[in-house]
Amino acid sequence: MKSMLNHRAPLISSSSSSSPTNSFITRLLLLLTLLPVSLACLAFILQWRGGGLADPASASVISSTSVPGGGNSDLNHEVFPGMETVSSVSPKAHQSSSSDCSNLARSSSPSFPYYGDWNFGVDSNLKPKICITTSTSAGLDQILPWMFYHKVLGVSTFFLFVEGKAATPTISKVLESIPVSLTNLLVLIVCLLSINVGQCLLQGVKVIYRTKDLEEKQAKSRIWNETWLSSFFYKPCNYELFVKQSLNMEMAIVMAREAGMDWILHLDTDELIYPAGAREHSLRRLLLDVPPNVDMVIFPNYESSVERDDIKDPFTEVSMFKKNYDHLPKDTYFGMYKEATRNNPNYFLTYGNGKSVARVQDHLRPNGAHRWHNYMKTPNEIKLEEAAVLHYTYAKFSDLTSRRDRCGCKPTKEDVKRCFMLDFDRSVSIYNRSTATEEEMLSWYREHVVWGDKEVKTKLLRKGILTRIYSPMVVIQALKESGVFSAVVSSASSTNLSKKNFLASMHKSNSSRSESLTSKDKESQGISARRHLLGAESAVPPLSPPGMEHAGLVTED
Repeated sequence: MKSMLNHRAPLISSSSSSSPTNSFITRLLLLLTLLPVSLACLAFILQWRGGGLADPASASVISSTSVPGGGNSDLNHEVFPGMETVSSVSPKAHQSSSSDCSNLARSSSPSFPYYGDWNFGVDSNLKPKICITTSTSAGLDQILPWMFYHKVLGVSTFFLFVEGKAATPTISKVLESIPVSLTNLLVLIVCLLSINVGQCLLQGVKVIYRTKDLEEKQAKSRIWNETWLSSFFYKPCNYELFVKQSLNMEMAIVMAREAGMDWILHLDTDELIYPAGAREHSLRRLLLDVPPNVDMVIFPNYESSVERDDIKDPFTEVSMFKKNYDHLPKDTYFGMYKEATRNNPNYFLTYGNGKSVARVQDHLRPNGAHRWHNYMKTPNEIKLEEAAVLHYTYAKFSDLTSRRDRCGCKPTKEDVKRCFMLDFDRSVSIYNRSTATEEEMLSWYREHVVWGDKEVKTKLLRKGILTRIYSPMVVIQALKESGVFSAVVSSASSTNLSKKNFLASMHKSNSSRSESLTSKDKESQGISARRHLLGAESAVPPLSPPGMEHAGLVTED
């Protein structure tokens, strides 16, 4: 036993001698851990409170605004529009915005950090250059998210033909100011989405009012002497709108050529491009991969399938869509047709023949709101297998009720056929003009539009008839929370643009556009018109998807 104790003694002594060393190492590691954490916490607190220091980056930025409240030196430094918090925006700016901007407000937290000395001119080198033309009477709550979303996808220029609500002074002032004020918002979107700087600069927004001068110019359009659109002339409501859209598209082609655009797309403000199949979430990337011999690209449309009757902002509240016939196996489409239609007239509530984007080239012309054509040749077109147009139709209950007095058509089957091209629109018109109460209309809306049956919904999702798409919702919600939309509205209050001055400049600009066509161009267009007048194809109207009567006539490609 004694020998064993003598044998263990050195071990105990060795352990005692190493104890101070281990204690020192432990304390050192603890110090090295706590020091950076403490510094990080201190930096966070200083940044959160502002630290009483002006941001040095703001000193190098010319286009900036001052935060109201000059008495507070901590807040009286220059910032980009959208970088201030909601509480710092002046009451005057809030009063200048219209009521339909309430959905565009952001959270009360500060927006993303920004940097000085950004190069704002890189957008001019991006290829291909894409423009969108639209005819709209919508409010800012729909137009701004629609424009910014497509700018994220790489669209360069927007031609907005406005009337009704969109042409009111409050809204038009914001739209006119966008080319001026949006440069200051560049970095917000860059930081938000981490994409190419050039894709964030919304520099090309052209607002065209429906004035008497514009109508007189369009009354002289060659379209009135051609046959392809003649079956839609001098009819009310949707037919009148269809002709108006075609005339606006004709003007947009001239503007697109002058602006050096490569592609032109006609899109309504309740439609969003979904560039599935591209290597990145980009319409520019998608069109960059199109073969050079292709003149027109067709995007099949998906239709919104709402799951509630209280939707206020479809772009950020709707994620379920019904897929197009062209993107489904034919046996699945016709096999599930009854469940997908739900006693409505057709598979889709509205149109099912998609939209198209055309390469800007000589002799290009519209072929109705859904297609383009060429006076000198039959366009070489392709249809995309994955990408689509997301159509948010009847997504709000108010979309149904707002049509009560639209067009003034009598609630008879014969009269609504004169006003509307699609069966569901006709049904809505007849029901709206009946003696139904609002409660009865809401019940009708739930039965025909809202997808409330979970069992049927799950079945169609599994079969692929319905699908979930979240990317537009995420992008637009992030843009909204960053303060981009509210900053555009507040920035417009500092501009001096007036509708009178803008119309004067547009009159001069439109005159120059009309004169920009050389006599050679006019002569060649006249020859091509005479050459193709008799054999011209009729304009492509909004068409419903195939019904069960076509089941035996359709084969797989």
